[in-house]
Amino acid sequence: MEPDLSLPDICDLCEQPLDEETELLALVDDSSAIHTSDSKMDGKRLVTVCSPDHLTELQRHYAQRPYSEPKPWAGKITRAMRSCPNGIEPKYLRCETGLTDQQIEAAVDRNNERARRRQTGESGRAE
Repeated sequence: MEPDLSLPDICDLCEQPLDEETELLALVDDSSAIHTSDSKMDGKRLVTVCSPDHLTELQRHYAQRPYSEPKPWAGKITRAMRSCPNGIEPKYLRCETGLTDQQIEAAVDRNNERARRRQTGESGRAE
């Protein structure tokens, strides 16, 4: 489904419509943000706000969230594996992601732990 480009952007904090005069864009650290194609943008979330005060509030909000390194590592692995539906050899995964064996193992361990929590009904949102 194509996005409706006729709708205005809204503030990520107050959800008020934005226009060119009020719109501010910024990047905030967020370990759960994985860019679809640019690995340098992993761990960064683009926020859109209506005022400097709302930007400060969102920056404060994201700064208080725990930053978990294995999250973007898992995202890098997922992105690399999308282009290899038949599997990928570890040496190519290291090359494709730029991760070490230890980082790959930490990301896999994190995903396995989250899957175990889902199976047992634990939320695991404290990460």
